Amino acid sequence: MKYKKILAILFCIVMLCMGCSNSNDEKNYSIDNDSSDLQEDEFDYEQTDIDNSGVNCHAGLPEDILSVVPQFSGKPYVELNNNVPYFSDEEKESKEAFERYSELDELGRCGVAYANICIDIMPTEKRGEIGQIKPSGWQLIKYDIVDGNYLYNRCHLIAYQLAGENANEKNLITGTRYLNVSGMLTFENQVAEYVKATGNHVLYRVTPIYRDSDLVATGVQMEAYSVEDGGAGICYNVFVYNSQPGIGIDYATGESWLIEEINTLNEETDNASESDASKDTTLEYNSSESNTSEHNGSENNLDTQDYVVNKNTKKFHLPVCTSVDDIKEKNKKEVTCNREELIDEGYAPCKRCNP
Repeated sequence: MKYKKILAILFCIVMLCMGCSNSNDEKNYSIDNDSSDLQEDEFDYEQTDIDNSGVNCHAGLPEDILSVVPQFSGKPYVELNNNVPYFSDEEKESKEAFERYSELDELGRCGVAYANICIDIMPTEKRGEIGQIKPSGWQLIKYDIVDGNYLYNRCHLIAYQLAGENANEKNLITGTRYLNVSGMLTFENQVAEYVKATGNHVLYRVTPIYRDSDLVATGVQMEAYSVEDGGAGICYNVFVYNSQPGIGIDYATGESWLIEEINTLNEETDNASESDASKDTTLEYNSSESNTSEHNGSENNLDTQDYVVNKNTKKFHLPVCTSVDDIKEKNKKEVTCNREELIDEGYAPCKRCNP
């Protein structure tokens, strides 16, 4: 009888312990669920910042970034935030490939483009046509002082060589030749060469910056950060100007003018002593030149020519260029195409033969 009482007491103690253990398990499970929900909510919030159609917007970017950017002085870009990108610590640990493009806003303008660049999303085939896309503020106009003559290019926010996105209206803006080649291309090539050499991931975000309701971006913010090595390989945060030396631009509409011509016209207006006939002749000449430029631009855009490209240095040359002889056969490729296509694919013209 004594032993039965002892066994009964032991049984009650065991049952009480099991009850406490279950209660603690349920409590811990509840805490884990709350934590998971919180993380998921935070991720959704960040995702919304990227996917919404709002422009000039992502976490960390100053509300009025143009107030901290100096006026264009001829240099293609300036550094922001001491050249440190605004990615969060959580984002910097991501090794998952992704691409996110903002919906066009009510004015048809592109917003933030964000990707984790890696070998998996880089293109494996030649870029196709993009002429069917007309970004906001698009104008077809030529100037002799512009490399390649055309003032505007269809500029990829995330370059084709990085993510393979081509005729995507959410990824193309109206950008000057200077923005495209002297500004963005250098940073795009850095990322492409790094990823191909290491196989690592690079967080990459490009934000077109518009003033008020302008149809043409004043510039683009470019951010990049190499994930596996903590930014040792790639780390930058720059504002690249959507400007062209010697050309004035109305960012509200995309219309443009040669600054020298405007200065000359102003001088003629100030000289009121000149005859009316002389003034009429000047205005007629400017009007005729503008029409001719637009017409020639449309035709010349279809021209093709033979080039030799260096797949290693990403340069293209005329076949007669002396630099062609120095290209290793494995890096040499002969192509027949429009020079604009080569530049859109990430190639830069040789400075020796100036193709």
